[in-house]
Amino acid sequence: MLTITIFCFSGLVIVAILLVYKMERIREQKSFIDKLKKSLDEMDEQAKLIVRTDMELNKAQEELDKKIRSLFALQGLSRAMMTSLEENQIFRMLTAEHLQELGFENVAAFLWNSKERKFDSHINIGYSDEEIEPIKSYLEENKEKYLNLIKSNKTISSISQTGEGGFEEKIPVIFKVTHFIISSVSPKEGDSGFLFVGTNDTDTAINEGDEELITILANQLAQALENARLFDKTWKAQQSLEEKVTERTHELTSALKELQIVSRRKNDFISSVSHELRTPLTSIKGYAAILLAGKLGDLPPEIRQRLDKINKHSDELVHMVNDLLDIARIESGRQLMKKEELNLKQIAEKIGDLLGVQMKDKDIAFTINISGEACSVSADRQQIERVFINIIGNAIKFTPKNGKIAVSCQEYKDGIQIDISDTGYGIPENALEGIFEEFYRVDNPINDEVKGTGLGLALVKHIVEAHGGKIWVKSKLGSGSTFSLTLPRTG
Repeated sequence: MLTITIFCFSGLVIVAILLVYKMERIREQKSFIDKLKKSLDEMDEQAKLIVRTDMELNKAQEELDKKIRSLFALQGLSRAMMTSLEENQIFRMLTAEHLQELGFENVAAFLWNSKERKFDSHINIGYSDEEIEPIKSYLEENKEKYLNLIKSNKTISSISQTGEGGFEEKIPVIFKVTHFIISSVSPKEGDSGFLFVGTNDTDTAINEGDEELITILANQLAQALENARLFDKTWKAQQSLEEKVTERTHELTSALKELQIVSRRKNDFISSVSHELRTPLTSIKGYAAILLAGKLGDLPPEIRQRLDKINKHSDELVHMVNDLLDIARIESGRQLMKKEELNLKQIAEKIGDLLGVQMKDKDIAFTINISGEACSVSADRQQIERVFINIIGNAIKFTPKNGKIAVSCQEYKDGIQIDISDTGYGIPENALEGIFEEFYRVDNPINDEVKGTGLGLALVKHIVEAHGGKIWVKSKLGSGSTFSLTLPRTG
């Protein structure tokens, strides 16, 4: 009996152990199933995430492809517009193919006509003539709003509600589109306007990138219009300038011919009068010399004094007549320059000796700053000596006692420059240009005391220019004057 009891107890223990083991296995299997289910759920979420990511990537890729196409289209369109310098041709550059690449089917461009106070249509794609008329009427009714939009240089669209009074809400109805973008076209030159683009494709969503592209396109259009207008303005100005230049050239040519005729007649008149004056002057001087020589008897001192004045003034008149004849001959080209190699230092020394008595009377110091064989030119000796005589003679007249006169020379590439300076009274600035004109005399008290014909410097100028040189003067009242002239080495 005991054995049976022990056996039964052992059996129960074994069953209990098996039951516990089985339950433990069941718990383990349940835990494994839970983990497996969790893993499956996570895999499902990951799969959904992958699908969503793939869809978003595809969408982003499509948008990127669209943007790249749009950018390429914009680049090509901008380049084409910039190459045209005709305003109407610029608008014709925008075609339906460009619109399609930009993602739109409708386009219209309007510019404000400031003279007629209305919007003019310059391009419309996707609209018939009948459909564009209501749009023009709408713009006429709302022109102030669109002028303010142009003035503000803004861009509005069906996704950016920035208009006042909700006027853009009417745009889809008036322009017969689902989505739209309007951007101002504001060139610096001429009338401004706006560019409209739109689409009826409900699957096409306009975004900020589209707004930016159309804004860039409108700015490029404005720049192209500005370039065309500036070119047209420049071309018209050039044509006008060429016409004025041609007209002015014709006038100047006619005036030059008349001036040449007048100059030739003046020279002929001067030559004729000068020759006619020489005969009576010679007779006057001859009779005065006979009387002064006492061949007709002794003369009272009063008469001799007056005859001396007649003789002196006759010499002055002969000198003036000779200067006039020389100027006329040089101007007409009848005076031939007998050129030879001259040493300007020797010429300056010769004239210094010639005028030495006059300088000594006024205690004027005369210096020549020319060394050795420097400053040699090919020129007419007699004429160059006259140049020195006239300039140095004038310096003596207008330099007070104890003054200074200096002659210097410097060489440059193609010739030499001679400077004759003095410490005289100087020349007023307003007279510097006129002193080389015939019969011109500076209007001041000093000049009233110094006699002269006003022909000396005019003759000097003609001689220097006949040698192919130039002459000018620098002076200041109270600080003396410097006459400068250039002579080419050959010519």
